[in-house]
Amino acid sequence: MLKIGLTGGIASGKSVVAARLEEHGAVLVDADALAREVVEPGTEGLDRIAAEFGADMLDGDGRLDRARLGAAVFGRPERLAALNAIVHPLVRSQAAALTAAAPDDAVVVQDIPLLVETGQGSSFHLVVVVDALDDLRLQRMQELRGMTAEAARSRMAAQASRSDRLAAADVVVDNSSTLQHLLEQVDRLWDTRLVPFAHNLAAGTRAPRRGGAVLEPHREEWARQAARIAARLVAAAPELILAVDHVGSTAVPGLAAKDVIDLQVAVQDLGAAEQLAPFLAAAGYPAVRGVESDTPKPGTPDPAAWLKRFHANADPCRAVNVHVRPAGSAGWRYALMFRDWLRADPSALTLYQEHKADLARRFSGSAGTAPYAEAKEPWFTDVAWPLMSAWAQATGWEPPSYAS
Repeated sequence: MLKIGLTGGIASGKSVVAARLEEHGAVLVDADALAREVVEPGTEGLDRIAAEFGADMLDGDGRLDRARLGAAVFGRPERLAALNAIVHPLVRSQAAALTAAAPDDAVVVQDIPLLVETGQGSSFHLVVVVDALDDLRLQRMQELRGMTAEAARSRMAAQASRSDRLAAADVVVDNSSTLQHLLEQVDRLWDTRLVPFAHNLAAGTRAPRRGGAVLEPHREEWARQAARIAARLVAAAPELILAVDHVGSTAVPGLAAKDVIDLQVAVQDLGAAEQLAPFLAAAGYPAVRGVESDTPKPGTPDPAAWLKRFHANADPCRAVNVHVRPAGSAGWRYALMFRDWLRADPSALTLYQEHKADLARRFSGSAGTAPYAEAKEPWFTDVAWPLMSAWAQATGWEPPSYAS
């Protein structure tokens, strides 16, 4: 199933987005509703709150007095942490049960106000953030909820900052305009991304890629996207993954590149790579058969040293290549050395960029990127290999310590 984490600051319009996704057929799991359920009379949650904060947190009917509890934790981080330590695990347990009960081909949307604050982003295939400017949210709280400016600012300050939420977002839904504009964005997201993503995920197939090799100026966002995806991969099977590194052109600041994130997953050996395959597929990166080796280079000509497993994105809107290589193998070492050489040597970056640009022009009319990639390959052996090997020897470059 496709798991979506939905969040947004107070008065961002998150509830409207959640309702629209549910109308489209998503299974909605509402964290706020669950937070109320887990402290109903007779629950473990309510018993633990009474034990921690005192029986006077209950009203005359034995229900939680939310106003009194709120006053008890307001401005007291240690008491709020104690409350969260009781409620959050219970909510997550309930959410997990509801998610597990959903159909295998479902789109499950978990509406979590504190998703960013609680660091749950890696638990989802995508994080959708409903966004609006702080001043607009402040205005909405005063006009629509009757809050004072001071109270509204206090509520906003208790949540993650807008910049932190945006940094955690795979998808941003802008709610700074009309309701119609908001709903159109949600409809488009459902039709063009969530439905095909869920279909590819259920079928275990990668999303199709269309168009030729188009180079784009370097984006700082590539590194942030790579970090989010890497965290999801590690969360999928932490016992099998030694490390995930951002490699390839998008990992080199200043280098124009195709809008494709390349990640290298280091594992103990190819046996671990095979064990990892179903976990990566469930995380949204099914295996692609027929791409099981890199081209051997002169320094290590043994083909067995260049074996790998290759996975790619089921998400139709974020192209990702996942190269699973044994740590210490020739292919693993080459990917890291090549990236670090380009990062460290401006002349190397210029040389590679000129080569890429020339090939992109030559193959601009191609329907796909395969001709471009095949034409680029000899350069890695004939030009890059001797230069980067000399650079590594001169600088004393060594790969990361997790290979030891």
